[in-house]
Amino acid sequence: MSTPPGTPAVRHAFIAAWLGWAFDGLDGYLYVLVAGPFVAELLGKPTSDPEVAVKAAIIQAFFLFGWAVGGAFFGRLGDRLGRARTLTLTILVYALFTGLSSLSQAWWHLLIFRFIAALGIGGEWAAGAALVAETLHPRHRAWASATLQSGYMVGMMLAAGTIGLFQDLPPRWVFLVGVLPAFATIWVRRNVPEPAAWKSAAERQHVPSAGELLRPGLRRTTFITLGLTTMALTTVWAFLYFGPQAARAIPEVKDWPKPRVDGLVMRLTFLFTTVNIAGNFFATYLARAIGHRRALILLFIGAGASFLIGFRQPLTLGSAGLVMGATAFFSLGLFGVFPMYLPMLFPTLVRTLGAGVCYNTGRVVAGVGVLFGGAISGYAGGPASAIWWTGLLYIPAVAIALFAPEVEPERGAPAEVL
Repeated sequence: MSTPPGTPAVRHAFIAAWLGWAFDGLDGYLYVLVAGPFVAELLGKPTSDPEVAVKAAIIQAFFLFGWAVGGAFFGRLGDRLGRARTLTLTILVYALFTGLSSLSQAWWHLLIFRFIAALGIGGEWAAGAALVAETLHPRHRAWASATLQSGYMVGMMLAAGTIGLFQDLPPRWVFLVGVLPAFATIWVRRNVPEPAAWKSAAERQHVPSAGELLRPGLRRTTFITLGLTTMALTTVWAFLYFGPQAARAIPEVKDWPKPRVDGLVMRLTFLFTTVNIAGNFFATYLARAIGHRRALILLFIGAGASFLIGFRQPLTLGSAGLVMGATAFFSLGLFGVFPMYLPMLFPTLVRTLGAGVCYNTGRVVAGVGVLFGGAISGYAGGPASAIWWTGLLYIPAVAIALFAPEVEPERGAPAEVL
């Protein structure tokens, strides 16, 4: 059941979810852009010290672990409490604890604050995706999926702009900007109703247990989807986390003053996030034209090529924009498919849980990948090498995509599940 297009309920649900995505990008990417300088400050060591790279990677790994836990916890809550209410709670959690990150006095303080903030970010994705999927007509899901994912990119741009605005201040101050999303929850609570599909299902039956995801009719979909998202998230977070560090490690850049280096990172972030938005729309309309399975196979192949060719050697000033743009188009662009694809693979009363678990559990593996990448970056081949090695995961990703389930585009029901 979908709400008639153009109604306030549809508009408000979409705006709320888009804002949630944008705030995710803002709060999630602020740390990535200042990880080295902030952790160096907390450790009292220069940014070139290998311990800085390792500790910063540990913090990012725990952030990704928290993202996964939050996806499961708030996913279950979203099926019981409602999509809009859960969206409100998740935004409050990550806004508060992103702001508290500015008060860190030791590297493990920052780790704790980032972990708890990630609980909210992980839960927001599932709640927002289910909210829009259940209110929007299926024929609009291609552009809606890409537009929702573009919200995350806009948030990353805001994070980059924040770094530029605060470039003369200590890195901890940027996290205060992360509190701003909390004010949006007032509007969400007043203007966003629960979807009719969820209310109808909740009135007719009890919410199934989490074990429903492993019943014979859903088990295959759950495991294949977990494989897809695990490969996609592990690789893309290697790029998102180590990409700015690879830019800072460009030989011509090493002797630049900090404001000039920050400016370069900000410009590259704006470049690849803009390209990524184009990639999101390309991916969603490709999936609509040839099916999700074939689209994911092609996108994974393109992403693998961009990783393994683009990062086979350290970046240069001449190559950085092209390499990061191509990588973003494929590896980040394919995420435009997921918002309106994953939720519709699961029945209504396990929809938020299914989308949250399958999308965010991959971040556990992504966190482990960041830890290994941190070791490579700090002690072996540098950040570009960490990205290259992670790119090998696109080989099994293509194999898993061969078995990806399809969703009927007009009905919005999973063709192989329900």
